[in-house]
Amino acid sequence: MGLKFESGMLRSYFIAGTQDIKDPTKTLQEVAKQAMEAGITAFQYREKGPGSLSGEKRDQLAADLRDMCADYEIPFIVDDDVDLAIKTKADGVHVGQKDERVGKVIDQVDSTMFVGLSCDTKEQVDIANQTAGISYIGSGPVFPTGSKADADPVIGVNGLATLVKESKLPVVAIGGITEENIVELPKTGVSGVSVISMIAQSDDVFRTVQVMNETFKK
Repeated sequence: MGLKFESGMLRSYFIAGTQDIKDPTKTLQEVAKQAMEAGITAFQYREKGPGSLSGEKRDQLAADLRDMCADYEIPFIVDDDVDLAIKTKADGVHVGQKDERVGKVIDQVDSTMFVGLSCDTKEQVDIANQTAGISYIGSGPVFPTGSKADADPVIGVNGLATLVKESKLPVVAIGGITEENIVELPKTGVSGVSVISMIAQSDDVFRTVQVMNETFKK
């Protein structure tokens, strides 16, 4: 049994795959390790899109990152790939509305790991509220984002606050979050932020993670 879910895990939540590391002198392992050193509270492995790995290379990288998360005692979460999550004994799996049906995923992992679900409308949140087995929801994009080719329409800070109010589960914000605009988010009631490029392309990972943790103090 992996780490049990706590809402504090959502404070500074880093999502990344090899495709998100744009600096050719750095590897995903190096950036992830730096982020863990700096104090991120969760890591999600999301290997998707142009330049991403598959097969054995992906499985090996997932296993390395899984070990790293265990060393730093933070949850290792796999995006959308239940088989990979089970294979790596992940702590959690995150599912989008366009991915496998969340009910099926909950059955498959059968309480061996926690499940997160992306919700960006009131209707989706209402369904999540009534679905046993979901631990948290991810909502966004709050701001325009360049990290996801298939990003949904921007919901804005007010849209996010509405969803938080509607949700019975803790909510993590996602989408276009920067060191400048993050200050707008605590007032919405979210438990924290999940980011891709804010950390993956940061010129100072320690400063960036510090900003996230300071913005959402324990």
